[in-house]
Amino acid sequence: MSMLEKLPGMEATALSNLHANAVRLEQTGSPAQRVSAGKLLPAIEAELAARQAVKLERLAQGRRERTKKRADAAKPAV
Repeated sequence: MSMLEKLPGMEATALSNLHANAVRLEQTGSPAQRVSAGKLLPAIEAELAARQAVKLERLAQGRRERTKKRADAAKPAV
């Protein structure tokens, strides 16, 4: 299994560490490491962005649900 295939299943901290290492290697690694890091970085960043979008949507959904509960509680009983 290649590193690209492992990205979706990685824990957040491992993915963050991989991103930091890839950025470092792209800047200061050997020529082969720079090429590998350059190929891997777009996929890592896409995975991080997708996870962030899911997190933001989950937070927004929670806010909508809390707002609806407050609005329902504030309605007078008929």
